[in-house]
Amino acid sequence: MSDRTFIDTNVLIYAHDVDVPQKRAVAQSVLWELWESRSGVLSVQVLQEFYVNVTRKIKSPLTKEVARQIVSSYSTWCGETSLSDVVGAFRIEDSANISFWDSLIVASAIKCGASRLLSEDLHPSQVIAGIRIENPFLSIR
Repeated sequence: MSDRTFIDTNVLIYAHDVDVPQKRAVAQSVLWELWESRSGVLSVQVLQEFYVNVTRKIKSPLTKEVARQIVSSYSTWCGETSLSDVVGAFRIEDSANISFWDSLIVASAIKCGASRLLSEDLHPSQVIAGIRIENPFLSIR
């Protein structure tokens, strides 16, 4: 089993959202550990969602320039998504009964060789297509 960890968009957003200090601290700690261990992975989808959310949807948005720098810095973590990954996401959507977008995240995690996915959006401790779901924010609820 791989030691790679796939990061969902919400974790990346919280690491840069000054209006949620507890979640920000947790997200920053998680990301720092993954940088240190060189085991973090994500997808273009995550970076796209991150950019839109942190420049338009959070209470204290980042400037486009800052958000673009962050996207650029995470490009080394990025796996590419192909048509076969989309087809795989269709199967995951049907078998796991989750949204297509969440299914594409899981399919991308598989392609990147991740064994776990950190997300606030999916059920923690659930295993979907061999990927263990973990919510790093459970302790602060």
